[in-house]
Amino acid sequence: MTDRITKSRRLLSMFGAIAGAMTIASTAALAGECPAGKMVDDGSGQQAGATAPKDVADMVLGSMDLGSEPVAIDGRQFRLRRLEIQPGGEVPWHSHADRPAIIYIVFGEVTEYSSNCAEPIVHRGGEVSVETHAVSHWWKNTGPNKAVLISADLLHAEGDPSVM
Repeated sequence: MTDRITKSRRLLSMFGAIAGAMTIASTAALAGECPAGKMVDDGSGQQAGATAPKDVADMVLGSMDLGSEPVAIDGRQFRLRRLEIQPGGEVPWHSHADRPAIIYIVFGEVTEYSSNCAEPIVHRGGEVSVETHAVSHWWKNTGPNKAVLISADLLHAEGDPSVM
């Protein structure tokens, strides 16, 4: 009888763990994205906000000239940066028209104000934001703690390395 109770408890625990993992996976898929039905493609989403960085430390961790690599993309650098945004800090309005990027939120919370979403988008630690040619936006640390982001982008080699 005791073995049966133990097996039942294990089975219930396993189902609970599976259900919990499915719940987390389903919310993670939606986290950090424009809410359903709020995408716009005419630029009528969030409007320009901050025009200068505020309480943001932007450190280039590494970069490489892609013209000398086998991909041979002349005039482009592949750049990896770490951004630290203090509470209330802002990454100014900028476009990704010719500079695709992928952002990983290491920890903290930032809110994105994007031209292609009718509502602000909250990003939390562990999430990724893909920034394409269709995106113009600005970010604000709306959380109580410092936010740390890792950014990888394709910057014009002659471009300003301080471009957010």
